[in-house]
Amino acid sequence: MSLTTSTFDKSSSDESVLEPHPVSEQFPSPPKEPANQPLGKDVQNIINTARTSPAAARGAFFVSLLTAVLMWASFTPVDFGPLGWVCLIPLLLLVRIPRKTRLMYTAIYTGGLLFTVTAFQWMRLGDPTMYVAWIALAIYVACYFPLFVLLSRIAVHKFQIPLPVAAPVVWVGLEYIRAYLLTGFSWYYIGHTQYRWIELIQISDLTGAYGVSFIVVMMAACFASLLPNSLLIRLKLFPMKLTEEDQKLEEIGGKQILQTAVCLSLFFAVLGYGYVRRSQAEFQDGPRTALIQANFPSSVKHNPNEWQAIFLKHLELMGAAVRDQPDLIVWPETMFRWPLLESNGKTVEELDKVAPQIPLEKWKDPSVRKVLTNMSQEANAALVIGADVIAAGDSKVEQYNSAVFVRPDYGVHGRYDKIHRVPFGEYMPLKDALPFLQVFSPYGASFGIEPGKHAANFQYKDWNFAPLICFEDTVPHLVRSMLKPAATPNTASKPVDCLVNLTNDGWFHGSSELDQHLITSAFRCVENRTPMVRAVNTGVSAIIDGDGMIVEPDLFLDWDNQRRSTLVNPKTGRWNKSLNAVIVDSVPLDNRSSLYTRCGDWFAGACCFCVLFLFFMTVLTWKRTSAEVS
Repeated sequence: MSLTTSTFDKSSSDESVLEPHPVSEQFPSPPKEPANQPLGKDVQNIINTARTSPAAARGAFFVSLLTAVLMWASFTPVDFGPLGWVCLIPLLLLVRIPRKTRLMYTAIYTGGLLFTVTAFQWMRLGDPTMYVAWIALAIYVACYFPLFVLLSRIAVHKFQIPLPVAAPVVWVGLEYIRAYLLTGFSWYYIGHTQYRWIELIQISDLTGAYGVSFIVVMMAACFASLLPNSLLIRLKLFPMKLTEEDQKLEEIGGKQILQTAVCLSLFFAVLGYGYVRRSQAEFQDGPRTALIQANFPSSVKHNPNEWQAIFLKHLELMGAAVRDQPDLIVWPETMFRWPLLESNGKTVEELDKVAPQIPLEKWKDPSVRKVLTNMSQEANAALVIGADVIAAGDSKVEQYNSAVFVRPDYGVHGRYDKIHRVPFGEYMPLKDALPFLQVFSPYGASFGIEPGKHAANFQYKDWNFAPLICFEDTVPHLVRSMLKPAATPNTASKPVDCLVNLTNDGWFHGSSELDQHLITSAFRCVENRTPMVRAVNTGVSAIIDGDGMIVEPDLFLDWDNQRRSTLVNPKTGRWNKSLNAVIVDSVPLDNRSSLYTRCGDWFAGACCFCVLFLFFMTVLTWKRTSAEVS
């Protein structure tokens, strides 16, 4: 009772309890921040970080994958060349933005790998062991895509070089490096997509195929620099808050107009040069040449039981060609299956010591030479035939992949041994240091051929031929070196009239490799103003003039009787391949000279120097560069 009373009394005596309160005091408003007073440092830092943090990765992944798809479609098998002009534009947007997105270089590498894996898939057809080589090459070539963006960004944002200058210089410099590094891979240059635009590719006789790549990338970069900022925002390439530097990208002012004018002027100058150079050509009919194209998968040629069938088929096709009275007949690479033995003047004792596994009578057996000589005499034509050569060296037997030259008046008159070997296909890199690598080759541990020592010239009547074997016609600097007089010792200095390529593309079963190989080789003709004839097992055999035109021959004889009478299928627009055929035409001799043949890769070398400069500057200033650019 007392507790209740005391409590009541206390409450009653408190005026604050008895006196009523206003409603506003019962539900007070939240405190207001005084006007013009800054937020707390922690809150402001959070907001600033959110505004300036990199854009999300999805935009970078989208443009990288878009470039991969467009680039794949610009090459074979789709072979839609106009896409070559635009396929790099999405990727160049990542060069243009001042700040990189999240996971940008991961996205770029992913797009590059998507392109290389799909474009190089024909490699797996050669042999099950080639799956590893296919993936390894794809992984390696894909590295050039993020490297291209990184170095271009440094040139644009650190050194303030305009994008239409920086991008093509870096791209060409990297193409040049790829032509040499790890034995070289000169396929799938962006300029190769324009092989049908004959006037455009004529610049190759000054700069090599690299000049065509330069023009294509330059125009793509010019267009990329004109795209509005709003598009980049929609592609999620910017963070949510634009800085003043970001906003400047929206402006198309005098600088962009000047860049566009210069790029268009250079493009039309290159195009004009092409028209002028083509008008200067005075093609004259050279040797009447017959190309023998049989259709054998490469697995067959290693079976001795099939050698006779292979020989008879080529002999049958050659018989059909002889009716047209050719001056020169060409068989594909290694399609004459019996090896030619060369004792090189060794005595019987020396031969027995060097090659005890080969019976001594085999070294003196003239049957192979007699067969080749009889073939040449019966055809009344010179022969260039792909064959294996086994030669006695000083300490061991040496095996070569060779082009054997046979004349009706002299018989076997010379040979060329392949210089540029295919790794894992013709030799094992690091064979002694890393013997486990042999599992990546379709052959055993003891396989391998020796590299040739020098180029060769085959002279017949008034003509001079320079042979190339397999993928050698895809290597720009190698082909150029073979056309120089000093490349062929003990021969006359007469210029080469025609390149002769012997190839076995039967490894790839009619895939896009056959088309891409032909396209790549066409640029060698423009670079050196020298025509080329190609005899290819399974195809595509062809005659290419000094303008890079793949000539429709006078005679295309379909031995399979499928009613194909032209090199190109008129219904599909694609080259006929995977068939037995005979192609006969006169080689169009070219009267023009080439700066590229005389001076080499001066243009690509200069671009490579710029790339190396950017690379070393990046290494020397890595921390500062990472903060400012990457």
